[in-house]
Amino acid sequence: MHGYDRLYVAFLYYFNDQRDYFECHEVMEELWLEEGRNPLYQGLLQIAVGLYHHGNGNPSGSIKLFTAGLEKLAPYPERILGINLGRLVKDSEVYVGKLLNLAEAPFLPYDLDIEIVEQELMDLLDELRLDPPQVEEHS
Repeated sequence: MHGYDRLYVAFLYYFNDQRDYFECHEVMEELWLEEGRNPLYQGLLQIAVGLYHHGNGNPSGSIKLFTAGLEKLAPYPERILGINLGRLVKDSEVYVGKLLNLAEAPFLPYDLDIEIVEQELMDLLDELRLDPPQVEEHS
């Protein structure tokens, strides 16, 4: 039993279900501060913000955040915190490659998935979906 933090579960919910990368940033920042600024959480946060920036037409900000996030995530094992981190890292590297080539080959922002590999975490996400967190409207 890992006992995943509710904020971590909420982060995955906003990332995979809602595609709300702004809200991902809000909950993960809170968790990151609570958990003594764990670089793993910060790396995940920066990937979400990278997606957020590209979605908002800021590709250079997106590249910066993705790159910083990938640097933070590099030392961690493929599978950690109940997720397939290795896959997220590979998908993010592909995304950065496309961003670096944006002038020659424009592409629309697209979502990444964080693959959940642990049943306990899947169950917690299912529970959260039944009673989703209330989000303040952000303009």
